[in-house]
Amino acid sequence: MPPKSKAATKPKATETSQPSEPTAVLERSQQRYEKTRPFEAARQQQGLSKLSKEDQKGWICDQLLHLTNRLPAASRSRLLGPKASKEIWWTINGTNSIVRGLKHKPEPHSTWGTDRNGHDIGSYTIERFDERFRKRIALTALQVSSRVFRENVEREKRGFVDARSGQEIIVTEREIDEEKVRRSKMAALKKELYGEITGKLAGSVEWEDVVPIPHEEPEGALAAIAYPAEYAEAMSYLRAVMTTKEYSPRCLRLTEHIISMNPAHYTVWLYRAANIFALGLSIPDEIEWLNEVALANLKNYQIWHHRHLLVEHYYPTIASDPDALAQFAKQERDFLIAILSEDTKNYHVWSYRSWLVGKLGMWEDEEELKSIEQLIDEDVRNNSAWSHRFFIAFSNPKYATPGKGATEKDEKVPQELVDREMKYAQNKVYLAPQNQSPWNYMRGVLVKGGQHLASVQGFVEEFVVKLGEGEEEEEVRSTHALDLLAEIYAEKGESDKADLCLRRLAEKWDRIRGGYWEWRRKCLTQTEKEKAAAVGEAEKGANEEVAAA
Repeated sequence: MPPKSKAATKPKATETSQPSEPTAVLERSQQRYEKTRPFEAARQQQGLSKLSKEDQKGWICDQLLHLTNRLPAASRSRLLGPKASKEIWWTINGTNSIVRGLKHKPEPHSTWGTDRNGHDIGSYTIERFDERFRKRIALTALQVSSRVFRENVEREKRGFVDARSGQEIIVTEREIDEEKVRRSKMAALKKELYGEITGKLAGSVEWEDVVPIPHEEPEGALAAIAYPAEYAEAMSYLRAVMTTKEYSPRCLRLTEHIISMNPAHYTVWLYRAANIFALGLSIPDEIEWLNEVALANLKNYQIWHHRHLLVEHYYPTIASDPDALAQFAKQERDFLIAILSEDTKNYHVWSYRSWLVGKLGMWEDEEELKSIEQLIDEDVRNNSAWSHRFFIAFSNPKYATPGKGATEKDEKVPQELVDREMKYAQNKVYLAPQNQSPWNYMRGVLVKGGQHLASVQGFVEEFVVKLGEGEEEEEVRSTHALDLLAEIYAEKGESDKADLCLRRLAEKWDRIRGGYWEWRRKCLTQTEKEKAAAVGEAEKGANEEVAAA
């Protein structure tokens, strides 16, 4: 029987010279870092080649352990298998190493930063650092108390009641005096700790050659705007570079800085576009940056005007390349789908999308139509999606007559297109009969195709059963169907049936708009001359109101 092999010896970190008692903050932090990595300290002193094999192994395991500790658990398991992990932990446990510690070795100037005089805080003595720390704690406590005071002042203005005492909150003279003392102490601590705080741009070497032009309120202004200091400073530099018509990378960075504070500043967006065009920068890169800004500011109009300008400038460079044009159209559509998922009825997005279809010639793009159908499938009441579908279906310059309005008959519209859109609208009516969107869409299709309303009478009557035959028998699945049926009967000259539809709407099915339906009933009996007179009287009254205003 062969003899048992001796167990492998566990590595033991080579003895290193004991560090002296630290005198500075950085030195103390570095010593703490080295205590968590004993093998690393030995390697730095002696070199990796001079360490024993066991210590070299310990150093490797130590490095792997600290590396994998920064990774998620799933990534650790993929990087190291069970056997390797077990070997590492066996080695580390044998050295009694500290597993958790500082992730990075403290370095001068970067770890602790600098004080108001530019000195490295890491070079402070421990006593001086502790004193600075206590002052920062004191400043924080004062700031918290000051914030509570300001909140109480605001509550007093609004007449809030104290939840515990049940009495109105009143800021006393004593509290006001205490706040004055508190603010004086805060000012002294800020000056001592941080010095006089100057603006970001004023303290930058990059802007030393620019003389800012500050905003000056007119003398005696009743409502002077209290701009934040950072914003006021940035705008003063913007005025200066705009005055000299400077276009440069620093100006572009300045516009980004201002936009981050006020994304609705129209002038800044225009100046940014001018910089991009003057410097010949990449439009796709700017659009990629703009996407993030747009997602963070959904209701901002200026962003979409800026995008409009970018596309106008970029389009001539890809107009002759069908593949590049198709790729750009896809990228834009993908982003529009993403932003509409956040706000499906954003007017600015839909307005831009309609313009983009015309600009890039996306009229017969199947993906564009599919994406609209998906939006309608997700929300059949999305009027914006319905409007866009109507636009791309009936505004295609391939067959649409120039100058024809959306509610005008167009003889050039193909009959197969009319039939397709009519069938699509009717299928959506079946899903939600009381949804007005597909009913309006169907009316628009009939107008474009030059068809009479009576051509859909059979379909409409599916939603109105036994009208006027008694409360028990009568069934109306859609008031929009009953309204359209009234117009169909009126178009055919069957005034009695039209009157019945409108009367039942007023009496039962849509009583909240009873006055409107009664007015429609009166219109049935008016002659064309009487209708014209009524319209003229209404227009006269409106003109008199405008003149009076």
